[in-house]
Amino acid sequence: MTYRVCFVCTGNICRSPMAEAVFHARVADAGLDDLVEADSAGTGGWHEGEGADPRTVAVLADHGYDLDHSARQFQQSWFSRLDLVVALDAGHLRALRRLAPTERDAAKVRLLRSYDPAAGDGDLDVPDPYYGGRDGFEECLEMVEAASTGLLAAVREQVEGRAA
Repeated sequence: MTYRVCFVCTGNICRSPMAEAVFHARVADAGLDDLVEADSAGTGGWHEGEGADPRTVAVLADHGYDLDHSARQFQQSWFSRLDLVVALDAGHLRALRRLAPTERDAAKVRLLRSYDPAAGDGDLDVPDPYYGGRDGFEECLEMVEAASTGLLAAVREQVEGRAA
């Protein structure tokens, strides 16, 4: 049975596609391709059908990540097929939990940086790099990479628990 993860930010052109690309690479490196699927979406539909922001694509490529992406808006009906919904900031977390049709679905929503032990208990938001320069995209990637290690460990534990 496939474990399904969806990363969610605002417009689905910067942070969430970046998280999706990094997590895909981590899943592939771990040999879990056949067991884990990841995609991404936005809380809003402003960019539906568009590719990722060119700065996102450039930063990912410079760090060896591939991304084939078309923006879309998260739909309430997706909760039933998803195992984990990963919000990139607290605003997304609140919006997704409000959208969740059941408490069980709301419990599927977690902040990405909650998987990074070095992030502590402080601000767990991945800042939106959209209105800034390339440095913001690099910072975003660093945060995504740091959290992806813990996220992969948590997902691996869930996947292995299903197989047991």
